[in-house]
Amino acid sequence: MNHRTTLAVAVAIVVSTSFASSASANHDNDGNKQSHFQNHGGMKQDDSVQLGPRPFYLVEGMDEGKLKDRLMQCQNGPFYKTDFSIGHRGAAMQFPEHSDVSYMAAARMGAGIVECDVTFTADGELVCRHSECDLHTTTNIVATPLNNKCTVPWTGPVPANPAPQCCASDLTLAEYKTLQAKMDASNPGATSPEGYLGGTANWRTDLYVGRANVLTFKESIALNQEMGVKHTPELKGASHQDRIDDIFGSQEQYAQQFADTMEEAGVRPQDTWPQSFNLEDVFYWVDNTKYGKQAVYLLDYDTNKDDVIIQSPYDTMDRMDFLKMLKKRGVKVIAPSMPALLRVSDSGDIVPSPLAKDLKRMGFDIITWTFERADLRQGASKAGYYYDFDPAGVAIKKDSDMYKSLDVLAKDVKILGIFSDWPATVTYYANCMGLK
Repeated sequence: MNHRTTLAVAVAIVVSTSFASSASANHDNDGNKQSHFQNHGGMKQDDSVQLGPRPFYLVEGMDEGKLKDRLMQCQNGPFYKTDFSIGHRGAAMQFPEHSDVSYMAAARMGAGIVECDVTFTADGELVCRHSECDLHTTTNIVATPLNNKCTVPWTGPVPANPAPQCCASDLTLAEYKTLQAKMDASNPGATSPEGYLGGTANWRTDLYVGRANVLTFKESIALNQEMGVKHTPELKGASHQDRIDDIFGSQEQYAQQFADTMEEAGVRPQDTWPQSFNLEDVFYWVDNTKYGKQAVYLLDYDTNKDDVIIQSPYDTMDRMDFLKMLKKRGVKVIAPSMPALLRVSDSGDIVPSPLAKDLKRMGFDIITWTFERADLRQGASKAGYYYDFDPAGVAIKKDSDMYKSLDVLAKDVKILGIFSDWPATVTYYANCMGLK
């Protein structure tokens, strides 16, 4: 058995299912038997999709009501891959982000699309990391001799010593490939490099760190193709723009190499949604590559100002004028974060935000981020950024309530899909509602 096959089997075991249904057949609200083959547009069970217990745990914890009733009817499936479910850095809630095991876990959980965030090495190779300079928290680098090559090496506890900064651009591809991926975390006050590598949040886990390998962009494409999923790579902004200019010649040539890598790997334009927070990258793909039609502009959101962040030099524009400009320039897909798209009404219901209504009115396709990236055990009031649309926790009072927000995003905002750190929760909803 080769190395990749071994990893695939390991992930299959980790996320495999042993479901205990409350009934042997599904029923509608009147007690009549339903066929999911009829209700779900003829979709059939995909035996490679294994959701594990979490979606069932969350649904069972919901308050009584129509949404819970509907979701409870779906415990027997069928379960299948869906483009509505997007693996955010893979399955990063429990697997080290942007690692082979994380990507495979996402595909096993029914994600029809899996994300590689793309940055670069010192010798100009494109690799999967959330940022150019995150190796000190997402890999074991500070506990290896390569710590000495970091822009700022780990030298001791912070703040008595400077905070480390270890970048993919500090290393050659060969050096980068010697690293082991880990959960994104650190313990800045630790007195040893091994201690610094700790700090994983208590609602995540380090159980699946041991065989997590870092990947290049090319390897991530090949793995997606092997697992039968599509692509949504994000070209990351630079921590050191001068390194992009030195290595690639310009930001435009960096964006071109990103597109060239997909083309050389045989990625079909209809099977990929390239993304960037840098609007100039999106414009470049629209104007110069075959991948522009589904290029995604990631629109950031400032919860303090209750509005989107418009990047320079467009930040003097009115928001509606800015959106009209995007439309005119050929941008068809916009991806704001969840808090930008939702609000809580005076009656305590979750509803689409003004931005969500504007985007739909103007004909944009919408993708959003990120589900399962917050600890909701104490509700939205303690969950941080992704649930800032409900700062008092009026609608989202517990983890199971996340399905209320997903239902509004799907049915009222009508998003194309949503990134999730644990794609099974989204796959369950999408399969239950017949989303493809």
